[in-house]
Amino acid sequence: MQRRNMLRLIAAGTATLAAGLSFQAAAQGAYPTKPITLVVPFPAGGTTDIVARIVADKLGQQLGQAVVVDNRGGAGGSIGTGFLAKAAPDGYTIGVATASTHGINPAVYPRLQYDATKDFTTITNLASVPNVMSVNPSVKANDMKAFIALAQSQPNKLAYGSAGNGSVSHMMGELFKMSSKTELLHVPYKGVGPALNDTLANQVQILFDNLPSSLPFIEGGKLRALAVAAPKRVAALPNVPTFAELGLGEVNDASWFGLIAPANLPADIQTKLHDATVKVLAQPDVKARFEKLGATPVGNTPAQFANQIKAEVAKNKRIAAAAKISLD
Repeated sequence: MQRRNMLRLIAAGTATLAAGLSFQAAAQGAYPTKPITLVVPFPAGGTTDIVARIVADKLGQQLGQAVVVDNRGGAGGSIGTGFLAKAAPDGYTIGVATASTHGINPAVYPRLQYDATKDFTTITNLASVPNVMSVNPSVKANDMKAFIALAQSQPNKLAYGSAGNGSVSHMMGELFKMSSKTELLHVPYKGVGPALNDTLANQVQILFDNLPSSLPFIEGGKLRALAVAAPKRVAALPNVPTFAELGLGEVNDASWFGLIAPANLPADIQTKLHDATVKVLAQPDVKARFEKLGATPVGNTPAQFANQIKAEVAKNKRIAAAAKISLD
């Protein structure tokens, strides 16, 4: 009698467990059942925000639920990224990672509120955007070889503007100095806009920048581009070589914008987000909108994107240590 009761209890428990697992699987399979929040760790209007909004609308169509952009700017993207790290790993809060949030910040902020390689689930790299080094036309150097010779002949006489201490443009400038064996004076600004304006006015002579914001002035002859950081020459600037072509391969990394989620995201949700995003990036109108930004869709695997982030952190830690860059 006791044996039969025990067997009944075991059978009932097994059935309950199976039902629970079945319900959980069905719930995960139904993802998403409500709108998804896409955290953008920078203010509206910048390149990160533009890329996010291009993807968000189309991703919502793929998934059957709205993807709503939530701008949480501040501290070089670390505030919004820290918020994302603490969100529930259920697929309803995802975010955008950039070379700043997941490459530079871990290298320059000693008390960062997140770990770029451990606190997130990677989905895919959305887009790559070329960077460019340009100079005011008053600089008597029409190509990189002449510029390096000029800079080496007068250490710290030529100044470059950046979007601020610890920004992509700052780190790129320091890496260029290390690679080219030149000494340039760094002038940090509060954003790339003021740095660009002062380069145009010849208050500083050099600018390291994302291509989209500098391109109109390069095309208009108000800036002279010496090199682009991109896998190949940019169609809009066919006569401007890449840093790699010039023997400065370390400086040849483009900026990037990727899709991430909090750590421990279920694998099936990660796969669903990845597959849907790759379909979005393949759409002709998305490619066309990215092209206007000078951006190239990527859509790599989660593992490839995770390795890219690890390499970015290592590179920037090396730059920060050599240039003694540390921010509170």
